[in-house]
Amino acid sequence: MGDSGVTNRPPGAPVAHGFPHLDTVRSAITALYRRLSADGVRAYATSLAPVDAAFGDEDDLHLGAQRVARSLVQHLRLPDARMIVGFRAMEHAASVELTAGPEYFIELNDRFRTHRRDIGAALAHEITHVLLHRLGLEFPGTRANEILTDTTTAYLGTGWLLLDAFREDATSRQKLGYLTPEEFGYVLAKRAFAFDEDPSPWFTSPQAYTAYTKGRQRALDDLRRPPLTAAGWTGRRRYAKDRRYAQDHPEAGPDPNVPYVFETGPQGLRVSFPCPTCHQRIRLPVRGRVSARCGLCRTRLECDT
Repeated sequence: MGDSGVTNRPPGAPVAHGFPHLDTVRSAITALYRRLSADGVRAYATSLAPVDAAFGDEDDLHLGAQRVARSLVQHLRLPDARMIVGFRAMEHAASVELTAGPEYFIELNDRFRTHRRDIGAALAHEITHVLLHRLGLEFPGTRANEILTDTTTAYLGTGWLLLDAFREDATSRQKLGYLTPEEFGYVLAKRAFAFDEDPSPWFTSPQAYTAYTKGRQRALDDLRRPPLTAAGWTGRRRYAKDRRYAQDHPEAGPDPNVPYVFETGPQGLRVSFPCPTCHQRIRLPVRGRVSARCGLCRTRLECDT
């Protein structure tokens, strides 16, 4: 496999916002749980500490970059991977040559010589590429694969650095990665809910905090959709109406405007819906209140089917 690099948006270029890649992000979370298992993902329940990515102007450039890279390698549980970090003029923010290892050569854009606070963010993305390469986990196409990498970086506890690298003021804008700031916030919030962790105190960028709160709201929406009992009155009313229609019209197809699907089989009516944690689809019989556990991420779900 060749170079994989994190995008480097030119200073002042418009930054995309919103949730245009949400389907791919959710598929990436599912793929991560399938590849690592619930216990494997929980091994990353504590995020990288800010001190482990700190990089001051007084630090030696190359020694500091190697130190941060080692911290990231240890956090991502790559014990035999050695990262050699260099700097050169390049279009992307960073790139890594994915080989069999154990040495991996990471190149960072020359601008990081003077923007050292973001070296950890660029390294986090590249070292996650190495992790995914070793796991044999990839999506088809460059864009989908980069979204997988950003999502994994955020979900496994180092991607808060990428969101914190997002800064926007009257004269300049900077964003690293393929996800929008709000999508980074969404993945970080999903992680926060799964591991009872609040990343918001680590943000030094006000714009990053704002994006996190917007992403967190979207992640909260996942926890409040029927047939989950936490769904709001409007959602429950719509669900009851759709359930009655499915019972009266078993030949009807799924409604693309709702996340749940009713299916009629030998055992009667069933409903399938995405797990709010890992987005693996769950199928339950339609018979009222039930407590279920996702077979993939093992999240316990209280439902009213």
